[in-house]
Amino acid sequence: MWRDSLPSPDDIGEVIVELTRNGAYLKCSAVHVATGVEASAIGPVTERTGLERIAIAKLKRALASR
Repeated sequence: MWRDSLPSPDDIGEVIVELTRNGAYLKCSAVHVATGVEASAIGPVTERTGLERIAIAKLKRALASR
C-alpha cells in the first residue's frame, strides 16, 4: 500500500524503495524497475517519509532527463 502523503509513483511505473540505516542516518534508494535508474537521498532517521519523497522526486527528474 502506498502512503497518501507521498507522491504516487504510478505516473512513472513500478518503483522499488529501499531504506538502509547507518547509525543516526538513513539512506533511501528508489529504483525504477523498467529502466534500472536509481536515485537516493540521505538524512536523519527521523525523516523517513521526507527521504522517500525526495528520492522519488529525484528519480522522476532523472527519468525526465533521459
